[in-house]
Amino acid sequence: MDAPALPPPALEQPAARQVSYGLVSGRAAREARVVVVSANERVLAVKRLRGRRFWLRVPLPTGEVTIRVATLGVDGRRSSRVVRDVFGLPAAARPRASRSRNDPRLAADLRRLERRQPGTAAFFVQSLTTGDGAAWNARARFPAASTLKLAIALAVLARHSGIPPPGSRVDALLREMIVPSDDEAANELLVWLAGSTSAGGYRVTELLRSLRLVDSVMYGGYEVVRSARAPSGARRPAAAPADARIPVRVDEQPAFGIGKYTTAWDMASLWRALWLASEGRGPLPSAQPGLTRDEARYLLWLLAHVRDVPKLDSLVARSPDVAVLHKAGWISTSRHDTGLVFWRGGVLVAAVMTWSPAGVTLAADRLAGRVAATALRRCRERASGRG
Repeated sequence: MDAPALPPPALEQPAARQVSYGLVSGRAAREARVVVVSANERVLAVKRLRGRRFWLRVPLPTGEVTIRVATLGVDGRRSSRVVRDVFGLPAAARPRASRSRNDPRLAADLRRLERRQPGTAAFFVQSLTTGDGAAWNARARFPAASTLKLAIALAVLARHSGIPPPGSRVDALLREMIVPSDDEAANELLVWLAGSTSAGGYRVTELLRSLRLVDSVMYGGYEVVRSARAPSGARRPAAAPADARIPVRVDEQPAFGIGKYTTAWDMASLWRALWLASEGRGPLPSAQPGLTRDEARYLLWLLAHVRDVPKLDSLVARSPDVAVLHKAGWISTSRHDTGLVFWRGGVLVAAVMTWSPAGVTLAADRLAGRVAATALRRCRERASGRG
């Protein structure tokens, strides 16, 4: 008679419906002696156990992965646990602090791209791995459009107790708001937050202020049937932080009316805060104690499923090892894209904003893709010692 299988390992990380930087941790059965980690049926690591606890890092493929963690005993018995719906990210992109440093060559290359765009544009890009980056007009206020749905999602998760269960109302609304960028779902979440879209918008603005992002306002909800009139905000230039070596200032301010607004700097800062929070670091955990690292990884997992070309994610077609997590926004006068670009050597944040009173075209979306491609190429050059 065959011996009974070992009890399966109890896993802490990775978890379903979250991103993972390759950490595998948990507790094995008492009789287990070896742990084997596989991703998409490919063995990544074999480790002898010293006790029941295990903790190891493995190089996950970038993108959707199914992870199997198997344990083996001395008598040949084995067991395993499978985790699906994990989005693998490079180990080199794990959250950590980096000092801001201006890259003059990158700044010049990006300014050449920006000058070709009609109307007013702004950008902020930075390697979060090395701190090198560039900016132009990064504190100028633009109509926010859907970019602030990222802030809505953070406010909802900070209030929600744990990751919303699959199929729950909040989970469904977050998916609809983030992936297809549904305006009605955004409004329902604002009502869920505080009873009305205006009160919910105030809560979202409070979250932004808790992160010292003072040039963004979530002004009420979204018009489900889009009008020709652009939501926007009043002009109030702000000085660059004294410790920021990447120049963050107002160079050209779009002129528009009342409504929700944001800046390239604020959006890049919000994305950086979310990325850091996915490992319990940065300003979000202290400013918003209700937001856990699991919830941050869940939101990044949702954002990994956004497909919105030809914006930042036009990089994916050119580089199979690249993952783009982003949230765009557009109205008749503005087109923006903001997000994180992961590659084998690390991660960069990019925020590109455009505005024209005569209206904007797909050329603005292509500008975002070109800015990200240029920044990624520069990151790779510096990593190889050619920059």
